[in-house]
Amino acid sequence: MGEHREHQYKAVVIDLFDTLVNWNPDGLPLVEFRGREIRSTTPLLFPALETALGERFDREAFMDAHASVYNEIFTERSGGDALEVTCLERFVRTLKRLGMEEKEVGPLAENLRKTHMARVREVTKAPAARIEAMKTIAKHLRIGLISNFDDSETGHLIMADTGIRDLFDAVIISADTGYRKPNPLIFKQILGMMRLEASDILFVGDTPQSRTAGRHSGARYRALGLGGASRATRSAGIICANILQPTFRDEAATGRGRYRRRRRSARSMQTRIRSRPRDRT
Repeated sequence: MGEHREHQYKAVVIDLFDTLVNWNPDGLPLVEFRGREIRSTTPLLFPALETALGERFDREAFMDAHASVYNEIFTERSGGDALEVTCLERFVRTLKRLGMEEKEVGPLAENLRKTHMARVREVTKAPAARIEAMKTIAKHLRIGLISNFDDSETGHLIMADTGIRDLFDAVIISADTGYRKPNPLIFKQILGMMRLEASDILFVGDTPQSRTAGRHSGARYRALGLGGASRATRSAGIICANILQPTFRDEAATGRGRYRRRRRSARSMQTRIRSRPRDRT
């Protein structure tokens, strides 16, 4: 674990999902897939697919193709370069796998993207305590945000929905850049946008990817697990205390801690994705 040390930061850079906002999968429709009921936006996509494909549309074939493409993209994202693959590209690949002609793919894929992301946005909210916390933090530190999210338009709309977008000096959605955390390029980009050195920034997040991004950039990282319904009601004061206290137990970017114990292999993560498809991105 890191040691107690005093450090004067100029800015805090946070994550979006499970740090500033929560998304609620219970707001997605239920659909049966491979003998199980799951929450997914796919039932919302069926009308557009039926209209475009007519008798060629097969629900099971679409869902199988989409799950296969999703797993392939997960593997690509887990590679050493941590490249981003957009939601639009995911639907393009899925439709091509179904044998659609090139001229049909583009417009339909865009339609599916918009429908899918509209529901993702609808079920994503920022708890009031976090909004108040960020307002307080902004009085003391500059604020930036980096999010691994595969749709630029929706990521920025979700930020606008919080009502505090103007508090942030810089916002990066991974779909804007072509790479994701922990690729150090995404962190170097926000340093350039904010015109700061890595040592000036405290990076706050809740994932191993966030931790690794901070380590690669030379910045310090502070875990701030705010996910879950019970944690969503934490007071603004508690959240601010975790970030603003002048002396705290932070973790040096190269140190060890809970992250090492919680880290999972890419194989186990991929197995979990296959067994329980997620549909936020």
